[in-house]
Amino acid sequence: MEMNATYNSFVAVGDSFTEGMSDLLPDGSYRGWADLLASRLATRSPGFRYANLAVRGKLIGQIVDEQVDLAAAMKADVVTLVGGLNDTLRPKCDMGRVRGLLEEAVERLAPSCGQLVLMRSPGRNGPVMQRFRPRMEELFAHVDALAARHGALVVDLYGAEVMGDPRLWDLDRLHLTAEGHRRVAEAVWQALGLPPEEDWRAPLGPLVPTAWLARRSGDLRFARRHLGPWIGRRLTGRSSGDGRPAKRPDLLPYVLDDDAPLA
Repeated sequence: MEMNATYNSFVAVGDSFTEGMSDLLPDGSYRGWADLLASRLATRSPGFRYANLAVRGKLIGQIVDEQVDLAAAMKADVVTLVGGLNDTLRPKCDMGRVRGLLEEAVERLAPSCGQLVLMRSPGRNGPVMQRFRPRMEELFAHVDALAARHGALVVDLYGAEVMGDPRLWDLDRLHLTAEGHRRVAEAVWQALGLPPEEDWRAPLGPLVPTAWLARRSGDLRFARRHLGPWIGRRLTGRSSGDGRPAKRPDLLPYVLDDDAPLA
C-alpha cells in the first residue's frame, strides 16, 4: 500500500464486531474500531465522509441482503467487510452457503470501492474458541482466497496472539473491550498504508493467576447474564439486532467535534 495515502470516505459493513460492541461510551452507545478509524482518517482529509451499516447479530445472508448493495452504491474510497463468524457459531452451519454468500458480497463490493478490506476475525482463547476453530479457519482460508482474487486487503487479527488474550474481551466473551477495538483500528490503519502509531500486536503484561473460586464465579455470571440469553435467542430464532437500524446509515461528513475522543 502507498504510505501516507489519503482516503476521503469509508463505509463499514458487518455485525456487532463492526458496530462496536462492547466499547461502551458514557451515553450508553457503542464506539468501536470503525468509529476510531473514521476519526483518525477524518483528521487527514477535510470533508471526510463515513457510514457504518453494521448491525449486531447479523448473519452473512442478512449482511448481503441488507447492507452490501447500499455500501456498493456509496462508492467509498474504503469499504470494510467482516461477516460470517456469527454463522460459524451456530450449532448447525452450512459452510458452503456461508462461503458462497461471502463471495457474493466481495464480488459486489470490490469493483465499487477504491479499496476493499477483509478480516480474519479474532477469537477469545478458551473452550468455545477450540470448539469452533475448524469452521473459523475454513472461513478465513476463504477470505484469503477471495482477497487474492479481488485485490482486497486482509487484516489478520486471528493470527495475532495478543488478540486472543481474555483481557481484551468483554464479560460476554464475544466482544472486544475498548482496548481491543483500539488495536483493531490501528491494525486496519496500518493495512491501509498509513504510518504506524504503535505495535498493535504487542502482548499485554503478565497475566495474574485468578483463584479457582473467582474463576468459577465468573463462569456462573457469564452463563446467567450472557450465555443463557444467547442460547435462548438461538432456540427461538431471534437476534439481538432484530428491528435495530444501522449505526450510521448514510455516508455523511464526519464531524470530529461531535464525536468521542480517540482514547
